[in-house]
Amino acid sequence: MHFDYGDVQQITGLVRRLVAKNPSGFTFYGTNTYIIGHDRVVVIDPGPALNGHIKALENSLLGETVEQILVTHTHQDHSPGAALLKNLVGGEIWGASLKAMPAGDPTTESIDYSFSPDHELKNGDFIKGDGWSLEAVFTPGHMSNHMCFALDEEKILFTGDHIMGWNTTIVSPPDGYMGNYMESLEVCLARKETTYWPAHGPAIIHPKPFTQAYRKHRLMREKEILHCIEKGLQTIVNIVPVLYKHLPEKMHNAAGRSVLAHLQNLVESGKIKCDGIANEHATYKVV
Repeated sequence: MHFDYGDVQQITGLVRRLVAKNPSGFTFYGTNTYIIGHDRVVVIDPGPALNGHIKALENSLLGETVEQILVTHTHQDHSPGAALLKNLVGGEIWGASLKAMPAGDPTTESIDYSFSPDHELKNGDFIKGDGWSLEAVFTPGHMSNHMCFALDEEKILFTGDHIMGWNTTIVSPPDGYMGNYMESLEVCLARKETTYWPAHGPAIIHPKPFTQAYRKHRLMREKEILHCIEKGLQTIVNIVPVLYKHLPEKMHNAAGRSVLAHLQNLVESGKIKCDGIANEHATYKVV
């Protein structure tokens, strides 16, 4: 698979894609920025604050009017480019604000706390253009303010980081929440889109079985964590090396965040208990 950074690709009749040059173990080849429509357009996920990417976006929009800039969620690889792009080409920023973090709650996520939308998006909101409309679909879990966007005219769901085309999604507390994530997978399964275009990786052309596999993977991981605890591996630092043998050690901290999200969900469902607050330092036991 190859992506041409800085080159806009027409991927459907209504949709163009530009890939940001921010490849990593979390972003694959980079963040996919989407342009919807012609002449009067909307941009989804302008991406990170990379001058080269924003300039390439500006160049690709010459002669067109940007009416809206939509943001799926406020991680640093998605939302910082919104204000930069607006300053260059105009358009109003639409997105959901981040929920307030409890005082003292640690996070390892690269969250864009400066994000300030012109319009607060809610589930079911519609953004309409010439011959197309986008529906905001609230899908919390990966982040508390995560939105997908449905393009009815082409039966497309832009899934952000909720469902990605190359890897499973990280759910990292305290903002990420596994219970919400699982519920949001059900939201997608109940919909009728026939193609998903994620924020990282290629299109998902069989979205139902793909999303079912996502759900199955999470339920399998939950069972594996329970089995580890039953065997006496009662802390995250002991569980991660057993479950993630395939990952390089530098990725274990990220894997530990997903394990914590599962553990918190298991505590809330009453399947396990912990000594004190369910966090990365707690010891967990099967009820």
